[in-house]
Amino acid sequence: MARSAAHTGKMKKDESFLGKLGGTLGRKKKAKEVSDLHEEGKYAINAPLLPSSTDLLPEDMLLEENAERIMLDPVSRENPKFKDLQKVLVDWINNELEEERIIVKDLEEDLYDGQVLQKLFEKLSGRKLNVAEVTQSEIGQKQKLQTVLEAVNELLRPQGWTIDWGVDSIHSKNLVAIVYLLVTLAMHFMAPIRLPEHVSVKVVVVKKKEGILNTSCITKELTTTTEMMMGRFERDAFDTLLDHAPDKLNVVKTSLITFVNKHLNKLNLEVTELESQFADGVYLVLLMGLLEGYFVPLYNFYLTPESFEQKVHNVAFAFELMQDGGLKKPKARPEDVVNLNLKATLRVLYNLFTNYKSAD
Repeated sequence: MARSAAHTGKMKKDESFLGKLGGTLGRKKKAKEVSDLHEEGKYAINAPLLPSSTDLLPEDMLLEENAERIMLDPVSRENPKFKDLQKVLVDWINNELEEERIIVKDLEEDLYDGQVLQKLFEKLSGRKLNVAEVTQSEIGQKQKLQTVLEAVNELLRPQGWTIDWGVDSIHSKNLVAIVYLLVTLAMHFMAPIRLPEHVSVKVVVVKKKEGILNTSCITKELTTTTEMMMGRFERDAFDTLLDHAPDKLNVVKTSLITFVNKHLNKLNLEVTELESQFADGVYLVLLMGLLEGYFVPLYNFYLTPESFEQKVHNVAFAFELMQDGGLKKPKARPEDVVNLNLKATLRVLYNLFTNYKSAD
């Protein structure tokens, strides 16, 4: 009895401690949110008052006639959303090149010589480029960049992407050109990342005409809305169904529901609505285990995910299981499935249906 009371007292103490800890973490998180909001507010208020052009450096005076130099406005460089975009891109590159033991910390300093861009393009495209592995000289670096960017442009240009970068801009560490290139690659290859929306920066263009330096300021849009960015991906049968044959779409959805329930019913689970019930990734993970005939350890995914990140983890893990099973990498992004994107969910499930429709 005394032991039970002591145990109860300990539980209350632990609960009290956890409650205080949760409150402390909650307050810290709230304080950070307020701080971030304050920074964005301060940026929005001060931005119009700050000069639209940067101070000209001595090298800018050495421009040849009709030559121009493009520089990132100092205010835009400190824009919280622009910094967030850079962090997302850095994390994405490091994740993609983890097996290469490449760690990127700064986009300007780490991507200008073409080495990382080469490895990233090879990983994304599955194509090996014929370039020197290590190049120390400026000429060698530019030659490598030329080869890498030619391959990139050959791939992207026919798809309608705007090519707004070049050897000189990348090698001169033009951060806007580097970020724009990476954003385009991320969208084209449907990177499993969530790009911040509506990120724009101001760039200062300095041009020499008749011996006089003229400056102008233009706004460069780096990202739009998630929906618009996703809309750049190639159209397929599901786009046609959604646009022109909604009645046939219902037939497809019914077939997919019948297929997934045939297997999920073994765990006493049932799906009635595709996009919402697969959005947290749990059913997707369990379905893959059932289709491949193995038990998925619960520590590999979140059985009751609460945050957006946990749901994305689940869906991404299910995608890994699909690839382990011999399927191609899904064209959809995990984030799209989590965001209740019907086409993304249909693409994933239809891919499973075509590969496992004969499975017991």
